[in-house]
Amino acid sequence: MTQTPRGSFAASQRVDDPIHLSVSNGFALGSTILTLDGALPVEHLSPGDRIITRDRGMVLLRGLAARVARVETVRIAAGSLGHSAPPADAVIPAGHQILLRDWRAEALSGRKQALVPARDLIDGEFVRPGPIREMRLFDLFFDAAHILYVDGLELACDPVEPLRRAA
Repeated sequence: MTQTPRGSFAASQRVDDPIHLSVSNGFALGSTILTLDGALPVEHLSPGDRIITRDRGMVLLRGLAARVARVETVRIAAGSLGHSAPPADAVIPAGHQILLRDWRAEALSGRKQALVPARDLIDGEFVRPGPIREMRLFDLFFDAAHILYVDGLELACDPVEPLRRAA
């Protein structure tokens, strides 16, 4: 782990622990995160960047950690989760929580909006299971949990779980 000038950190590790097959929720290499400077690839972010969130507007990125992990994946077809969401096919870890704000949320949870693991959206046509594969994932750390705009999707980012994993 590397300490940065602003009291934040950056780290890198390799994870082969099978528990990560089901709980991994990092952002894959190449994922674009909405920031005040525009949509940036996750690997170009650094502590202090201003990230746009659904729940709090702009928040400061406190730190990030890169890791390689074997994860279950889900492929989401372009436009399958709403009007042009995502704008292109997306592959994400199956356990990553997606914020739904339409009929799907009501069907799965009985609420108008819900955080749902990507694997729960598998329908065999528009959202399909992908292979278990090795992915380079980036965990982003904030002072609280947030919903980030990632590749046209609204994805959860939990600051506590990744901190425990990196410890």
